[in-house]
Amino acid sequence: MPKKKRVGAKPWVDPDDAPELTAEHFARADVYVGETLVRRGRGRPRSPAAKRQVTIRLEPELLERLRATGPGWQTRISEAVREWLAKRAA
Repeated sequence: MPKKKRVGAKPWVDPDDAPELTAEHFARADVYVGETLVRRGRGRPRSPAAKRQVTIRLEPELLERLRATGPGWQTRISEAVREWLAKRAA
């Protein structure tokens, strides 16, 4: 009777059969000058002024109304706080 294969089992691959690293492989690699990344692979570049996550407590009714305005509600909160700070500084 033949032996059943396990569901999801991957076939064994001999590590000695790994592909040879070619010039094309290295052409796609990240390039560093010292510790500075000159060119990166896939993905979005990091922003020099990246946003930071914080936690604030809001009244449930206020939070519901803000979320009801649709996508971008957190950005709109940020803009409202920025406007409030600008008025206060003047």
